[in-house]
Amino acid sequence: MSTITIIILVVVAVLILWAIGIYNSLVTLKNRVKEAWSDIDVQLKRRYDLIPNLIETVKGYMKHEAGVFVKVTEARSAAMQAKGTADKAKAENALSESLKSLFAVAEGYPELKASQNFLQLQDEISDTENKIQASRRFYNGQVRDFNTKIQVFPNNIFANLMHFVAFEFFEIENKEEKENVKVQF
Repeated sequence: MSTITIIILVVVAVLILWAIGIYNSLVTLKNRVKEAWSDIDVQLKRRYDLIPNLIETVKGYMKHEAGVFVKVTEARSAAMQAKGTADKAKAENALSESLKSLFAVAEGYPELKASQNFLQLQDEISDTENKIQASRRFYNGQVRDFNTKIQVFPNNIFANLMHFVAFEFFEIENKEEKENVKVQF
């Protein structure tokens, strides 16, 4: 074999190994994004399962607040049926808002606030909300890493050839949640 043939074979081998490396790293990152989304789903399912128990506990005390129950139930149904990251984020934000309004109305019922069931459910939902936020941050971090990997040169060429597409971030759409909290004394 001539020196030129050996050089060509080495260059081709290096390019093949480089392509395999890029492909494997993209697949790894894509799977991490999917795993992170699965973590969000697990926490959302936990919240969906807690909400009917919360509503049943609260109904006995808050007989005159039927509108709040309807809003929470509708928001839960919409969130469970939402497809895609953007729709899911929007529905989850609406559900969070309806839960906040339920807890705000519950503040006016001292006997409800003293109920052990209500307090336990409130703590579990609060814990679940914190886990959802942590899962969202983890998911968004994985999406950032994946999207960066497929957008930087020369990976973007290979990613386009292999049809890797960017994932959407799980973002808050509600402008009120992004605004600074106003504190008045």
